[in-house]
Amino acid sequence: MVNEAIPDIVVSRLPLYLQCLQRMKTAGVKTTNSQVLGQMLGISAAQIRKDLSQFGEFGKQGTGYSVDFLVEQLQQILQVNKIWKIAVIGAGDLGHAIARYGGFADRGFQIALVFDSDPQKIGKEAAGFKIHDTANMVEMIKTAGIQVAMLTVPARVAQEVADQLVKAGVHAILNYAPITLKLPEGVYVEYIDPILKLQRMTYYLK
Repeated sequence: MVNEAIPDIVVSRLPLYLQCLQRMKTAGVKTTNSQVLGQMLGISAAQIRKDLSQFGEFGKQGTGYSVDFLVEQLQQILQVNKIWKIAVIGAGDLGHAIARYGGFADRGFQIALVFDSDPQKIGKEAAGFKIHDTANMVEMIKTAGIQVAMLTVPARVAQEVADQLVKAGVHAILNYAPITLKLPEGVYVEYIDPILKLQRMTYYLK
């Protein structure tokens, strides 16, 4: 169950901890501690301990954390101990790249449906997924019970498509379009705009 009292900034760091711990697990590491995690992530050990303490006690002083146990606990907290089906809206270059990406399944996600409005793309395939007409999007997403979508459409149509996703029962949208969406309460949106990230970085360059 989502605890709304947990600050969003804390939640945003949990996937970083999980990713780091999963690398440790793959490497055969059995135990770790906040100092080691902090060194790997560039986050203070005190901050890591404080973040984790929001959700319970996962280790013992002097012995650290069991990597396997902490991975399981973080997966449960983030609700990625199950597979979430994803709808990708927009079958352009970015949509194709996302559909081809093989790193979703072992992290709790699975591409299930791909949509586009271009008649020249509808019915064809994107990385093995049939491209469906966005005209059928609401009904198909409802039927599949999908709650998560990735939006890779042009900015000019992003709001309209997002509104349709809400009607379809989607509650989480990863938006690649360079536009801020206006959505009802209860729909969570994350934005990925590489231009904004680049512009932030160039500020620091000499």
